[in-house]
Amino acid sequence: MNQYYFSLNISYQNFVAHYSGAASQVQVITDNGLRLQLPATRFRPFLSQIGVKGRFRLTTDQNNKFLKLEVL
Repeated sequence: MNQYYFSLNISYQNFVAHYSGAASQVQVITDNGLRLQLPATRFRPFLSQIGVKGRFRLTTDQNNKFLKLEVL
């Protein structure tokens, strides 16, 4: 398993305006400088009235397939 840590701060308005489509992607930069691209749908459980904000941990398998995304 691989784990990647990053912070995210997207306002509600920006998330809905830019990432509401099914094919939309959110690009993040991990603490180690690695650029990752994730489907915006993975962040919808974390969307609140203020947007998507916080510290996250992405866990993938050995083939970098998504396993889980957690807010820390």
